[in-house]
Amino acid sequence: MDRNERNIGKPLDMKFYTKPTLQLAKSLLGCVLIHESTEGTAAGLIVETEAYIGPADQASHSFQNRRTKRTEVMFGPSGHAYTYQMHTHCLFNIVSGGMNQPEAVLIRAVEPYLNKELIANRRSKVKNEREWTNGPGKLTKALGITMDYYGHPVNQSPLWLAKEESVAPFMIASGPRIGIDNAGEAKAYPWRYWILGNKFVSR
Repeated sequence: MDRNERNIGKPLDMKFYTKPTLQLAKSLLGCVLIHESTEGTAAGLIVETEAYIGPADQASHSFQNRRTKRTEVMFGPSGHAYTYQMHTHCLFNIVSGGMNQPEAVLIRAVEPYLNKELIANRRSKVKNEREWTNGPGKLTKALGITMDYYGHPVNQSPLWLAKEESVAPFMIASGPRIGIDNAGEAKAYPWRYWILGNKFVSR
C-alpha cells in the first residue's frame, strides 16, 4: 500500500512521555511524527533525537533553572511541544521531565514516511531526498511545523505522534550532541540517539 494511503495509528498516550528523558529520547525512535494541514497530511519516522536534561545540563535552554518566555513551556507537564527559532529555522522538541523539571527531547531527523509528494514540494529546492529531513530545521520545513505549535499537546491533532508497529527491528547508537560547542563538559555527554544505518540521520 502506498504510504500516501497508509492508516496511521492512534496518538501515543500522554503516559508515554512521562518516561525519564534519556529513556524517552530512545523510545521516540521508530515513532511517527504526523502533521495535518490544509495542504494535506505528512509524516516522518523519527530516526534521531537529542536529550536535554534541564538545570544541570549546560547545553539546555533551562540550564540553572533559567525560566524565560521561551523556556516557560519546559516547566510544565511532559508531552507538549517546545518550538523555538534558531536563525531562520523552527526546531521541534517534546517536553519531558514532568512539572518543574524542565527537560526536553529534540527531534533531530526523520525519514519521510507519509505523503512524500507534499514533503518534496515543501523542499523543492533540495534535489537529494536524503536532505529533505536529515536535520531539525529541515524536518520542520518538510512537515510544515511552525512556531505556532509552542505548547501544543502532542497527543492531539493536528500535530501528534503514533507508534508504528511495522517498523523493522533496529539498533540504537548514541554519541555527543551536535552544535553545542560552548556547553562545557556537557558537549561530550552521549545524549544523541539514532537508528543505526538509517540514511536520514543528520550525520
